[in-house]
Amino acid sequence: MKGLKRVTGRVAVLDRADIDTDQIIPKQFLKRIERSGYGEFLFYDWMKDPGFELRRPEYAGASILVAGRNFGCGSSREHAAWALEDYGFRIVLAPSYGDIFWSNATKTGMAPIAVPDDELARIKQAVASENELTVDLEALEITHPSGLGIPFELDPFARHMLVNGLDDIGLTLQREDRIAAYEATHSPRFDTTALARP
Repeated sequence: MKGLKRVTGRVAVLDRADIDTDQIIPKQFLKRIERSGYGEFLFYDWMKDPGFELRRPEYAGASILVAGRNFGCGSSREHAAWALEDYGFRIVLAPSYGDIFWSNATKTGMAPIAVPDDELARIKQAVASENELTVDLEALEITHPSGLGIPFELDPFARHMLVNGLDDIGLTLQREDRIAAYEATHSPRFDTTALARP
């Protein structure tokens, strides 16, 4: 997983509340186990509408998504985070998130950042005139070329994982020497390489 320290990029605004994971990636696309290739199916049903926000030319190539409250609610499909990340989003800014989506997003290497409604309104106004934001996970600040600066909070553990590009396996491998040392001094209680036949 790539480290996520700072993102400067174009912003797409999807000003809708309660966007659930079935809207983000419909169930018919959940048949594969790979984490890539889902971006083309992001908001599949909504993308059929020529007036859908993400089809606007000024949002092409956006790496930051601004959304409404309770983003990613609904079922626990991790494919929703995979689809957003595969589409190109590295950051999501919304007032609140579905808990499971928030966890899946951080494990995917995407930062779901909670921003209060009033601050989100300032961000939307700023990007309407110049579509660019910088989200700095080390400084914990969102900035705009106009001079707008908005601090934010992020769970310290999630921040550590994102900034350092760690998933659960990467975190475990940081302790590989200690694990090997422990295993060298403790014999297993039973042989795990072969099972005796009855």
